[in-house]
Amino acid sequence: MFYKSFKTVGRSTAAAILAVGLSAPAFAEDRVEAVSDAFYGLLNEMMVGIPVADRIAPLWLDAAGVTAMHPIGGRDAGLEALSGAFDGVASLATGGDIRIDDQAIAVFGDTAIETGVERGRAVLSGEEIALEYRVTNVYLRTEDGWRMVHHHTDLSTPIIDLLARLDG
Repeated sequence: MFYKSFKTVGRSTAAAILAVGLSAPAFAEDRVEAVSDAFYGLLNEMMVGIPVADRIAPLWLDAAGVTAMHPIGGRDAGLEALSGAFDGVASLATGGDIRIDDQAIAVFGDTAIETGVERGRAVLSGEEIALEYRVTNVYLRTEDGWRMVHHHTDLSTPIIDLLARLDG
């Protein structure tokens, strides 16, 4: 898959992407990929310091059990906590980009699993950091379309070290 650039993903765009999620199973992978593309488009906005929580939330299932395990460690549970974490990164970010390479999407009924490698760069608190770690995203087909229910990356030692220096 070639990296797709998104300038802005607004609520109406996210709603349109999610609304088509109920189509025939033959197109399920395409529908999941559309949600993934919207997610990574918003992550790229986050990388240049733009808050995205209110626009990333519609891509997720709004349930207590949704989780994210970011490259800084720990686990965010629930939509409010995990979407807020993206804005936390945006508050430190002044540049960068991120994409998913080696993307594979497998659909099992109403569940889809996406795996790949997140690559790019981030400028956080003025320091440029290379990004490269494995990622797994899990999606659930709902009556409103495909929604993310889990995002999990490997730990990023460079990001963890930077945050430790900032706290110190």
